[in-house]
Amino acid sequence: MRKIVFIFACLLLIVQVAAAQNKPKAKTPAKPKTSAKAPTKAPAQTANTNQDLYKLDNILEVKITFKESNWDSLLNSFKQEGYEEKRLVGDVVVNGVTYAKVGIRYKGSSSFFNVAKIGASKLPLNVKVDHINKKQVLPGGFTTLKLSNVFRDPSFLREVMAYEIARKYMPSPRANFAKVYVNNEYLGLYNCTESVDEKFIKTYFGSNTGPLIKCDPDYNGKKIETCPPTDKASLVYFGEDSLCYMNLYELEKGTNWKDLISLIQVINKAPQQLDSIFDVDQALWMIAFNNVLVNLDSYIGRLSHNYYLYRDTFGIYHPVIWDMNMCFGGFRYPDDGPALSTEKMQQLSPMLHYDNERKPLIKRLLANPLYRKIYLAHVRTIIAENFSNGLYIERAEAIQKLIKPLVEKDANKLYATESFGQNLYQTVKVDNSSVVGIVELMSERVNYLLNHPALKGTPPAISNVQHAVQPNGASISAKVAGAKQVWLFYRNAKFEPFQRIQMTADSPSEGDADAEIGLANWSATVQKSKGLQYYLVAEGEKHASLSPERAAKEFHQIK
Repeated sequence: MRKIVFIFACLLLIVQVAAAQNKPKAKTPAKPKTSAKAPTKAPAQTANTNQDLYKLDNILEVKITFKESNWDSLLNSFKQEGYEEKRLVGDVVVNGVTYAKVGIRYKGSSSFFNVAKIGASKLPLNVKVDHINKKQVLPGGFTTLKLSNVFRDPSFLREVMAYEIARKYMPSPRANFAKVYVNNEYLGLYNCTESVDEKFIKTYFGSNTGPLIKCDPDYNGKKIETCPPTDKASLVYFGEDSLCYMNLYELEKGTNWKDLISLIQVINKAPQQLDSIFDVDQALWMIAFNNVLVNLDSYIGRLSHNYYLYRDTFGIYHPVIWDMNMCFGGFRYPDDGPALSTEKMQQLSPMLHYDNERKPLIKRLLANPLYRKIYLAHVRTIIAENFSNGLYIERAEAIQKLIKPLVEKDANKLYATESFGQNLYQTVKVDNSSVVGIVELMSERVNYLLNHPALKGTPPAISNVQHAVQPNGASISAKVAGAKQVWLFYRNAKFEPFQRIQMTADSPSEGDADAEIGLANWSATVQKSKGLQYYLVAEGEKHASLSPERAAKEFHQIK
């Protein structure tokens, strides 16, 4: 009997196993296309400040999700119809962290309209994470991603390299790269550039409560018949009527037209007062940078644009350079004339617009003998620290090595993959025009500049800069050769404007070895010592030298 029961139980088990094997299997849920790992939601009030958002080798991953399937048509209509600040709301994941209800719009001028015209999908984007939630910020406290489509730059180098060089000498945005997706579709590798906004302004100028002016003309603005023809935002004075300025400048924050017109009037009519309301040294660095790097899509070019003006709490206006994608000869027009040939760009005069009334900032500054000598010293410094030593080639090759795999995978890039490597060294064809090679341009340009009459000769030499704290302030001294005058620029605290005083040369004693070789000790005394920041300018008959050479971005300090 037990044997029969055992056999029956075995038969029952076999039937159950067979039934289980014939049962349909449940489907495994499909993995999300965007990531195998769910993104982390960003805290509303805090940011991961340990992550360096704009570090050059930190290639961002930006994934945008819209509910609207026709998001591109909507963004395009906003842009085409002139609604510059109208945004579409979506969610954005940046390096695995989700930011909800973010405002996105298309940005740019030629980089948008010229690319949209040919039906390309890689269009420049402006992503504002605090568009709705004002407490929502990116790592480091940033709120905006400005994503550029690398227009007119087959090398992918111009924007990031130009900003890297500019930051050595003046307040300038940082820039790196980002892989950009929209609704799981890969749009390509973009430049990502820090915004000139309240955070940027506070970092460099100590406060962001002053007026900020974007010097970029509205090309669609209605022409005012009673106003004279212009070179765009060139700071030419047209009188007191604000209508003549409204299509040329954009008052972004906290100012009125009267303030801007007053600045422009001083530049044109009373340049001897300019240093009391304007950061002259920053302007000289900006002009020198634009000239050396043939950045003609700037104040020194036909369109006189791509810069900001900010007025700090001391009443000083500071120029801030912007938009570098056509640096290194990507734009060939210094004025209303024809495009420059490669040879003419290589031989662009360091004294460009020296006597041009339509570029009053350059004309007025370079008409001042001391400012002109400081400007040429800045030109020499930029050349020596970046170009004559070959550093720019080393940096360019390293950056291209970093991004090469991503450029090759970018099916939407505006130019052929072969052009990416070629354009560092040589000219490549782009549509019906050409983009000069960076090395092709700069190798000959450096030779031309170093042999230009304005730069030939030996500048004064500054050495042994010292300071000594005294009961009533501080004594500052240096040994200088070849100077007819030495100037001390000083300030009592960071962000204050520098003041200028003359230094005094010691009378040489009999048998003084220094005097016999033309070396003199120059000194000056100031009333305050602790925290004092200063730099020196040694002025010769034709040239000047600075200590530190990157002044006023860098300076000596009494701690």
